[in-house]
Amino acid sequence: MKNLAGLMKQASQMQQKMQDMQAKLEAMDIEGESGAGMVRVTLSGKGEMKHLRIDPKLADPAELEVLEDLIIAAHADAKRRLETITANEMQALTGGITLPPGMKLPF
Repeated sequence: MKNLAGLMKQASQMQQKMQDMQAKLEAMDIEGESGAGMVRVTLSGKGEMKHLRIDPKLADPAELEVLEDLIIAAHADAKRRLETITANEMQALTGGITLPPGMKLPF
């Protein structure tokens, strides 16, 4: 029974660490860019777009398609950075043990 109690305590501690990590990630702002910084997107730690900055030089109606592509690329860059940060935090939390396939953080 002592082993079971110890295991339950470890599970509780791991759950608290996961909640702390999630709160830390949710408080982060991750920025991605494209077009050599002409378009910048800021995402929350949950992956929601919070801010979009566009260089005024790109506001030419004739270049609208280029601008749309740059926005998509900047968002993808920010999302990749967020996923990298999340994976690094998770690896640090679990001591390098990977989660089973398909198992993700709850957000």
